[in-house]
Amino acid sequence: MLAFSLLVMLPAQQAALARGLEKPAADLEAWRAGIAACFASGLVELFGGLWIDRVRSFIPRAALLATPAMVGLLFISGDFFFRCVAYPEIGFVTLGLICAVYYGRMKLRGGVPTSLVVLVVGTALAWWLHRDGPHALVPVGTLASDQVGLRLPIPVIGDLIAAMPYVLPYLPVILPMGLLGLVGSLQCLESAEAAGDKFAGRPALAMNGVGTIAAACFGSPYPTTLYYGHPGWKAIGARAGYSTLNAVFFAVVLLTGTFSYIAYVVPVEAGMAILVWIGATMFMQAFSAVPTKHYPAVAIGMLPPVAGFAALMLRHALAGAGVEFSPELLSKIEATRNYAVGGVFAGDSGYIFMSIFWAGAVAALCDRKFRVAALWMVGAAVFSAAGFMHAVKITPFDVIGAVEPAWRWVGAYLATALVLALMPWLGRETDEEIVG
Repeated sequence: MLAFSLLVMLPAQQAALARGLEKPAADLEAWRAGIAACFASGLVELFGGLWIDRVRSFIPRAALLATPAMVGLLFISGDFFFRCVAYPEIGFVTLGLICAVYYGRMKLRGGVPTSLVVLVVGTALAWWLHRDGPHALVPVGTLASDQVGLRLPIPVIGDLIAAMPYVLPYLPVILPMGLLGLVGSLQCLESAEAAGDKFAGRPALAMNGVGTIAAACFGSPYPTTLYYGHPGWKAIGARAGYSTLNAVFFAVVLLTGTFSYIAYVVPVEAGMAILVWIGATMFMQAFSAVPTKHYPAVAIGMLPPVAGFAALMLRHALAGAGVEFSPELLSKIEATRNYAVGGVFAGDSGYIFMSIFWAGAVAALCDRKFRVAALWMVGAAVFSAAGFMHAVKITPFDVIGAVEPAWRWVGAYLATALVLALMPWLGRETDEEIVG
């Protein structure tokens, strides 16, 4: 969303304003650029999905599960755990309940779904304890009903055709974003297979591309994607019908404008314990589903998502304080030497790719395949040179990945590849445990 908003839609809007267009017309151009980028991204996912199974066979499981594990622990569990601590009357009670049932291997009497009980208890506590004050979780005023009404999707094929000239200029953004979605979806499939549910990559990812293309045809500038969390949802009882019911439910409430009623009654915090547990389950899977000797690969592969989470927290903090991003601000933070903000954002840029390359290299090292490990580093250098990793662009709104070569990192990866390739001549094999 950030890439499409700030690297496609915003430049298109600014270029339109520079040509003398009025603000509404410039906004229309920005939206058209967005749906064109979304459509092209869907094509990347569609055609990439046709051969992804072949690529998947060359990537060790440790490399594919490290990112979902840390996304689960940090982006899902971490963020909602902070909310649990901020509202302990709700968070601790519901988290304790869900841990007691799932980790204590219990079933509630009467066959009542635990997640439903958590939502009901969380909602009741939120309305009882947090109705007023600066930290209120539920609204006190009346509910506006002006959004309610039948709102069927409207195709925008004419606008999409008119937007096609935007594809070529923004291809350097569209291609890595489409590839990023493809890799993220592949990780979801590997996570599902590790949980016992094997899905063929070609139809799953191809249909994801079709979904993105359909989204663009109905006016969305943002692509669809597979979602992390399969092991957690499966563990709480979700089966094949879950996705169907999920789709039907959201289709009904969104096309009728009644979602606002649900958002009014049920605060996000009511179900935060469920997300904490699901994220923790994703984290545990990364170690339970890989060979013990590949644990180091999982651990190293988990570090790049930490950079992504650290960048997200910094974004939230600065945005909440009303502070704009600038090179001077980041240099000031860097100068304290207490927070390597340059490394945080460089690691955040393409952290999914970085995680796979490093975890793949370490998995090869664990198998003493030094040349294979070196090739992983060469691949990382190629991705960095192509602008898929590490390069950043500072805007007043954010620091985002820039689609341009990151030459410092290219050189570093190539030097690392050389060291790894020379290891058989630099050292000797040993079965002793290396402590330091």
